[in-house]
Amino acid sequence: MSVAVPGVTPRSPGGRSLSSMSLASRIISTGSYVPDRIVSNEDIAPLLGVDASWIEERSGIQERRWVDGTTSTSELAYEASIRALKRAELSADEIDMVILATISPDHDFPGTACFLQEKLDIPAGIPALDIRQQCTGFIYGLSVADAFIRTGQARRVLLVGSEIHSKGIDVSPRGKDVSMLFGDGAGAMILEAIENPGPEGSQLFSTHIHADGRHAKLLWAEAPGQALPEHRITKEVIDEGRHFAQMSGSRVFMHAVRRMPESVEEALAANDRSIAEVDRFFFHQANLRINEAVAKRMDLAPDKVFNTIQRFGNTTAATIPLGIDTAFCEGDLVPGMLVVLSAFGSGFTWGSALLRF
Repeated sequence: MSVAVPGVTPRSPGGRSLSSMSLASRIISTGSYVPDRIVSNEDIAPLLGVDASWIEERSGIQERRWVDGTTSTSELAYEASIRALKRAELSADEIDMVILATISPDHDFPGTACFLQEKLDIPAGIPALDIRQQCTGFIYGLSVADAFIRTGQARRVLLVGSEIHSKGIDVSPRGKDVSMLFGDGAGAMILEAIENPGPEGSQLFSTHIHADGRHAKLLWAEAPGQALPEHRITKEVIDEGRHFAQMSGSRVFMHAVRRMPESVEEALAANDRSIAEVDRFFFHQANLRINEAVAKRMDLAPDKVFNTIQRFGNTTAATIPLGIDTAFCEGDLVPGMLVVLSAFGSGFTWGSALLRF
């Protein structure tokens, strides 16, 4: 699926510079990976002290995937990336940049993108960058990848969203409102420079990213962190469960159903397109009830909104690329379709993108 771009010749690794021309980004391949272990509502409900039906009624989730043992975030990212590279018929040394969106890194430092680079055997000198923007992380990463391609600094970018939440959630009645939501998984995308694609050609038309830090503590994990008085975490913090995610669910819901439609409208207006022209909508998979409310607010036909939360749960930065690859593999997304992406999450952050697949 790799397509050569006439006149585009990258320099040596670490200092990419493409020839001057009207460049755009387009998706040339996708890949995804989820762990084998399926955790149903019936499996997790007794641990949370709730009924399985309670989980589905509030979230739409029926099951999620969790890792076993020492599996790491970079390993999930590796599996998704290998699938994307194979589908594109590319080798790892043909990638000019690695961007990995995650809030569940292998380690505090270095960034997980560096571990992914090593696992893929991508040559030394190629930049590797982590994005830490939670549920909107993949769209933020898409914006960064597009900027590097459009400015001629990279020809091909591997963009990955990968998360392991199962090792960091409070699987007890105390954590039921949050822990029922999360799963593990990864999705990858390879973007490539293309010259003058025209309005109907496969391309990323635009991205739109935003944040409002005034609401940061409505969905956050307080610890571990340097804002604590000593050693980044204390026994008291652990005993109180403050190292687990905390969420004001009703307020997050309220902001999400406002910001996501706004972001969709922003992307369409920027490109002089209408909702009726869009073939598929891929929303961040935080809660099916949020996506249903957004679709209702925008009067979207149900068959235009592709959801995966029922089977994978909320995989944060991985939900959108995981959804895109799943839809492609199932024949629900085909080349030529006009597609809108939209996400909202902790920070608060939100964003959107318009592309032709």
